[in-house]
Amino acid sequence: MAERILPEWVVQTMIGLEPNKRNRALLKLLYIAGLRVSEVTQLQWLSLQPRDVGGQVLVYGKGGKTRAIKLPASLWQELQWLRGDAAIGEPVFTSRKKKGFLLEMQVNRIVKAAAKRVPGLEATVAENVSPPLAASCSSSHATDRGAPVHLVKETLGHANIATTGRYLHARPTDSSSLYLDS
Repeated sequence: MAERILPEWVVQTMIGLEPNKRNRALLKLLYIAGLRVSEVTQLQWLSLQPRDVGGQVLVYGKGGKTRAIKLPASLWQELQWLRGDAAIGEPVFTSRKKKGFLLEMQVNRIVKAAAKRVPGLEATVAENVSPPLAASCSSSHATDRGAPVHLVKETLGHANIATTGRYLHARPTDSSSLYLDS
């Protein structure tokens, strides 16, 4: 699985090169909150609440569990701009025809298109980028930046820490031996 984790610069480039504001917010939310595609496609505005300087999203996920995920102020502001005058019960991410929720296959298409725009990313790699990979990257990148594994577990909604552990990978330039004195 380690070879499937995209470097952080690739994910940031995917987000940064996305020309559509709705799609950019979608990519950011998938990545930052580590959401499953089924969770992001069912979000309604009532699931987003202000909190501190940013906000939070309440996600009704796998196994009927609810989790609250804090969002940074920049993403919160983008989502609020995206909302406009939408009613509280409307979908966060609507189809272009504004007739309901974005479908999972549409989200997959958006993610693949974003990956294909990344300069230097091999076509075979870009073709295999998917929303579940965004969650994998999220957990791996968060732990690389020092996030505690138990917090990553809670954010992703994993029942077992072993599930989260599958997304954490040893890096070729790192080793636990470097943390020990001889």
